[in-house]
Amino acid sequence: MQPDSRPLPELVSFLETLAEPHILCDRDYRIIAANAAYRSALGDGRSVVGRACYDVSHHYSVPCDRAGESCPLARSLQSGQRERVLHLHHTPRGEEYVNIELSPIRDASGEIAWFIEKMEPMQVARGATEHQGMIGRSPAFQHMLELISRVAPSDASVLLQGESGTGKELLAAAVHEASRRAEGPFVVVDCSGLPETLFESEVFGHERGAFTGATARKPGLVEAASGGTLFLDEVGDIPLGMQVKLLRLLETGTYRRVGSTELRRADIRLVSATHRPLKRMIAEGSFRQDLYFRINTFPIRVPALREREGDLAPLIEALLERVAPQRRLSLSPAAMRVLCDYPFPGNVRELRNVLERASLMCDGDIIGPEHLPEEVLDPVPDEDDMFGVAAIPSPTVQGASVDLDEIQRQAMLRAVRGHRGSRRELAQKLGISERTLYRRLRELGLLEDRGG
Repeated sequence: MQPDSRPLPELVSFLETLAEPHILCDRDYRIIAANAAYRSALGDGRSVVGRACYDVSHHYSVPCDRAGESCPLARSLQSGQRERVLHLHHTPRGEEYVNIELSPIRDASGEIAWFIEKMEPMQVARGATEHQGMIGRSPAFQHMLELISRVAPSDASVLLQGESGTGKELLAAAVHEASRRAEGPFVVVDCSGLPETLFESEVFGHERGAFTGATARKPGLVEAASGGTLFLDEVGDIPLGMQVKLLRLLETGTYRRVGSTELRRADIRLVSATHRPLKRMIAEGSFRQDLYFRINTFPIRVPALREREGDLAPLIEALLERVAPQRRLSLSPAAMRVLCDYPFPGNVRELRNVLERASLMCDGDIIGPEHLPEEVLDPVPDEDDMFGVAAIPSPTVQGASVDLDEIQRQAMLRAVRGHRGSRRELAQKLGISERTLYRRLRELGLLEDRGG
């Protein structure tokens, strides 16, 4: 039986009392009502009542699930429960990521008749150009954002794992800004830049006279982050001795300043990041397994730039506005082709550096291939960097080819370690070009990541 499509006036009136943007839809995706918060934050001045939600939000002519998106309404009809998704919506300010929470409403017969949809714009990310925040619309980028939107409201520890230059600190800040601690401090600890002798006093603080040079009491970074988020960048670089003290902080919520017997209570949310293979480090004994379990409550893999198909063009547009805000720079088609073919081992950080240099080399408004760095035009590393062998796992390969890849990896590893000449000589010895040698080393995971 077709349910009555007329909602109770009390239901429509109830929406107007809600502070967040809400709309009311029927089973046919038709918007029945939109509250004042929606009209103010997401409306474009035209009435949305009577229009399809997918038309208003996405400018689609068919429902989201028929356009390659995950449709919360279709999912709710199937599950009979509340559904949550992250969508990229058209708004008066351009494309914005919006957290959707859709709840089914049943009529007197128990059938689902309407849906209340709550929308919360995710302020830290955009689908296209914006001077600040994260830029992207690729599936890998959207999946990462959905994980951030789910974990941010909690106090769960988050571990961001990804290559150098992928923007892990920006993501940590996004977790903080979307949390209930957003009004509190966001404190960054650069674990790779702290020697073991200073780590404990910097993180936990010290009392006057605790050691030579401690002329005054100093609060630590844990105390500075009270009420907010403590971000441990490159957590894999924490010395083993300090890992024990960090574990105690996370297990008990307490710590002591260096030179003090007073137990202090910490009020922090922990976000960690690393480009190191922590599981391998655990097996090698250089990282504590119990600490790994503590910081890895909610892991998020940060995709490399080469995995974010379709994100390069909007990133370039946004970064050019940031590195040269007074100019209207753009790339020639030839320059864009060069950048699309380049693997960007340094990821977004490297892309920004490439564009900043190109903007300085370019006197006009169009950046051409001649303005790009040599290493981008001819991506072969310097000889000094060529034979840095990385302690990273070989690429994951499906099926029987795993053994073959490992054999190739070990053979190449022996060749590199046993060679004392130049890159050109090694390529000649192997009967391949320098470019092929470089590509094979990268594919087999044998190039060292020297990024910060």
